[in-house]
Amino acid sequence: MTEKPFLKRFLNLRVILFIGLALAIVSFIGGSVGAMFRNSSPLVFLATSSPQPVLPAEKPFAGLFVTNTMIASWISILVLFGLFFFASRKMKLLPGGLQNLVEFFCEVAINFTDDVAGKKWGRLFFPVCFTIFLFVLTNAWLDLTPGFGTVEMNGVPLLRNANSDINVPLMLAVVSFCFVEYQGFKAKGASYLQKFFNFGLLACGFRQLFSGRFKNGLKDTFMGIVAVFAGFIEGLSELIRMISFTFRLFGNMLAGTIVVMVMIYLVPWVIPSLFYGLEALLGFVQALIFAGLTLGFLTMAVTSEREETS
Repeated sequence: MTEKPFLKRFLNLRVILFIGLALAIVSFIGGSVGAMFRNSSPLVFLATSSPQPVLPAEKPFAGLFVTNTMIASWISILVLFGLFFFASRKMKLLPGGLQNLVEFFCEVAINFTDDVAGKKWGRLFFPVCFTIFLFVLTNAWLDLTPGFGTVEMNGVPLLRNANSDINVPLMLAVVSFCFVEYQGFKAKGASYLQKFFNFGLLACGFRQLFSGRFKNGLKDTFMGIVAVFAGFIEGLSELIRMISFTFRLFGNMLAGTIVVMVMIYLVPWVIPSLFYGLEALLGFVQALIFAGLTLGFLTMAVTSEREETS
């Protein structure tokens, strides 16, 4: 009784794969690239222009500073606002529908931040980290909606994935950096600055040298110079973190967009759909990495050395 349904599903899967492969082959042969091999024109419904990625954000409205990535960012904000507005407009004790879905994801995110930073700090870090995650994810997934980049104004796409504009990842990296440093200073006070400006041991070494204790003075002076250099490296690493955050998100999102454009040019049907799925997964992973690293650096910034070693 169980073999026939399984065999039927297996045969259906083979038929679907065969049809998909056949459509992919036809689209390649009849597309722009296949037409080069055939030395003829591509079929009208399969003709695609060659990918021409543009790094800077473009301005669809002449005379205005508004770029297509800014418009996409505003749409992402409106989508998130609408999602949470309608989910919380008529809240019930026993949630259902959209409220239930939003509460589920919020609960998962809160539990994740609590597991990493502890309940005390997790509830404080949650709004910023989860907002970064949702903003990056919404920008990435909006780019996959049909017709997102096809509408043009003055020969320029009206909408473009905001994550593929280096200014947006840079803005998120600056927000992450400032929030980490603010929380670290707020949690530890002036002692937080010691990891960047640790002159105590060097000053102690100088005092010992001037007081005649040359052996201990030389040792503490040398160790003090090492501590000052380590603080400089620590501060430099904090600044470099912004650069790595920026180019990680920008590079992955731009590369994903270019890959999809290339696959649509090579094989207009079927195959690009697979890359759309990979792009959806990539957008989720990049959003999780950006928010997760921010959460990790926040946790390290507010955790004392005693807590780290215990």
